[in-house]
Amino acid sequence: MNQTSDHSKLAGELFAQGYNCAQSVLLAFEDITGLDRETAARVASSFGGGIGGSGEVCGALTGALMALGLVVGNTDPADKAAKEFHRRRSFDFAVLFEAEQGSLRCWELLALPEPEAGAGLTQINKTLSKLDESPCPKLVMSAARLLDEFLATRY
Repeated sequence: MNQTSDHSKLAGELFAQGYNCAQSVLLAFEDITGLDRETAARVASSFGGGIGGSGEVCGALTGALMALGLVVGNTDPADKAAKEFHRRRSFDFAVLFEAEQGSLRCWELLALPEPEAGAGLTQINKTLSKLDESPCPKLVMSAARLLDEFLATRY
């Protein structure tokens, strides 16, 4: 099995263990991020359900972007070119994710109406509890696969 399928498969397995979408993707890349499991799980813990359960930006995408930053992000605040290069690559990755999935937003990916302020988590939890099959495992696996492909071709 190659690295790409390993990250994708691992992201799905981590989600099945109970990690949120962001955690699942970030943790799947611990072999190349250098971040230990506990720290990665803590860092990504606030981003499940679309940033704190708000239903906004998909946690799988957020986890992938965190991994992207850890692997190839800029570190020198004075290096404006590196900062802009990474910002453009992060945007490019988000565009790829949106093109494949149809949206960047959790609530849209779950086919929910736009949540009222503060109601995102309640709507997401109700929806997921009623679904026979959550789309989230597919999303975390897709985000991990896309990130591997992106790292191989864009950096």
